[in-house]
Amino acid sequence: MMARLAWSTRHLRWNRQQWAQVLFSDESRFSLEHDNGRTRVWRRPGERMVPACVRERRAYRGGSVMVWAGISEHHRTPLYHVRGNLNALVYRDQILRPQVLPMLRQIGPHAVLHDDNAPPHRARLVDAFLQQVQINRMDWPANSPDMNPIEHAWDMLGRRVRENHAPPANLQQLLVLFQQEWQAIPQADLANIVHSMRGRCNECRQNRGGYTHY
Repeated sequence: MMARLAWSTRHLRWNRQQWAQVLFSDESRFSLEHDNGRTRVWRRPGERMVPACVRERRAYRGGSVMVWAGISEHHRTPLYHVRGNLNALVYRDQILRPQVLPMLRQIGPHAVLHDDNAPPHRARLVDAFLQQVQINRMDWPANSPDMNPIEHAWDMLGRRVRENHAPPANLQQLLVLFQQEWQAIPQADLANIVHSMRGRCNECRQNRGGYTHY
């Protein structure tokens, strides 16, 4: 809690221009779940943090796909399909080098990368690569998905797929639908959730580092 409080206090006075320089990134897993003959699309069951507890993940029935993406006020990366397990090598060679670097150049010379504290993100070879290519990385308090606006982008994405399409028959169809709908999300909607960062910081500070409603 103290790390969250300190982080929120440090960033509370950031203005919109400063937040616009941040590329918020994360992975998410989407699955097909077959239940009583019906197919539903689920997003990361049990992973959203709540003040009292963290619900355990359920097994993914029907298979799942992992995707990665990044958003900023004016930009988004493609929705990248992570095949197999995400480790430090995959993160460096398939995400940071081909996806993150070009996007940070688009954002501008003061661009900052946000990623969370997952082990592949904090591996030594990843740290060395970021130093080598001079990427500025935002420090991040542990267990803080409520502070990351891309969580709301994942919610938007899952909702669009459920509302606009018939249930996909297999994982390939699922991936295609998510990639289509990712590109169709209005940039203004992504900008709005980035603009919520001051509110997130303020609420976290008011809660003395406790979890927010976001």
